[in-house]
Amino acid sequence: MRKVLAVLLLAIVGYYMIDSFLKIPFGENRNTVGDYYLNTTVKETGSVNTVTSIVVNYRGFDTLGEVTVLFLATTGLAAILFENKKRKRRLQHASLIVRVGAHLIYPLIILLGAYVFIHGHLTPGGGFQGGAIIATGVLLMFMSYRSFEVSHKLLVYFESIAGIAFVTIGLSGLIWGTSFLENILPLGIPNSLFSAGVIPIIYIAVGVKVGAELTGLLDNLLKTIK
Repeated sequence: MRKVLAVLLLAIVGYYMIDSFLKIPFGENRNTVGDYYLNTTVKETGSVNTVTSIVVNYRGFDTLGEVTVLFLATTGLAAILFENKKRKRRLQHASLIVRVGAHLIYPLIILLGAYVFIHGHLTPGGGFQGGAIIATGVLLMFMSYRSFEVSHKLLVYFESIAGIAFVTIGLSGLIWGTSFLENILPLGIPNSLFSAGVIPIIYIAVGVKVGAELTGLLDNLLKTIK
């Protein structure tokens, strides 16, 4: 019986997929949602990066959900790994060459991560990517110096401020505009740093939050290695 139901379900899914392809021939120019975004994002949001406009503005509520999922995942893992006694990483110091190289490029990695999420409305990248780059720089220091530590209290502080900022901006759009995360600030001149209204502010908040969460997660994981 289960095999019959599985075949029937696959047949239904296959039918609708084929029907969709037949109704919209490949390569045919039609007025689609994608066309709307490509043609109107600069005028409506001030951002020249269409992907950023979609992620942060048009479906910004979904992005808030993604950030929340990341927060819950890191909180859950931290709860699993929690111990009352203070743990230390058991990794050995890396070689002198690796330590010197890490010491030199670490600030450059942090700078690159900040650049990526600050310029997310102008160039490819954004909050998630920039935050991940920052966490990667911290991971390099963890692997190079056994004594390198981060303050979890400071990480929690940054993470909380960034999360509150995201929600506050969203509610501001609901209060002074018509919808959650509505772009209520002046759009400015496209292709300039101070443009796209609230979008750069949101990406900065997301970048700081993601970077702090991933850094804390990596520190907890490395301290479980025996």
